[in-house]
Amino acid sequence: MKPEEIRKLDAYFKKTFRNPSLQVKARPRKDDSCELYLDDEFLGIIYKDDDDGDQSHNFSMAILDVDLG
Repeated sequence: MKPEEIRKLDAYFKKTFRNPSLQVKARPRKDDSCELYLDDEFLGIIYKDDDDGDQSHNFSMAILDVDLG
């Protein structure tokens, strides 16, 4: 994703979840997605979806059983 798009997503997540510790970062060698972190902890991937000119983003987060325990 372009740096401008990553900045917008970063601002969106910080505002929506009222948490300045969230960070959206570019992924190495990938231009269709970026990563979301809470401080240094990886939370998930944000995918860009461009369907017939209607652009949206999808956030995917895996939750392990050990994290629920």
